[in-house]
Amino acid sequence: MSAPRLLRCFVWAALALSCASAFANNLNFLKDTPISYMKPPDRQALNRAAQQALESNKDGETTKWSNEGTGNPVHIDGTVTPRDTTSNGGDRCRQVTLVAVAKGQTQTWTPTACKSASGEWRIKRK
Repeated sequence: MSAPRLLRCFVWAALALSCASAFANNLNFLKDTPISYMKPPDRQALNRAAQQALESNKDGETTKWSNEGTGNPVHIDGTVTPRDTTSNGGDRCRQVTLVAVAKGQTQTWTPTACKSASGEWRIKRK
């Protein structure tokens, strides 16, 4: 392999590694946030609470949830509050505020969920 081609390969490899490293460093802002402590059973507990609240709660009515009984040693609790219900041609959508609190840190998400044909609420993609 020629020297210029070898150098080009090294440059591309270095760029690829630095990009991967930079991407990983960009996720450091999530360290010690509630989502970083969530295990699959915790996410399932949050999803169950969200499904129930989206189906049953009035706009602005809050449901509490926690990860009690999931086996996670980090206690996580929070709330689910649907708001701003809209209907468009049979599609029912609601904005929902999801709050999680763990180890003194609070994290809030505000996605829009729409009811699917199967009857399940799903996060609307933008």
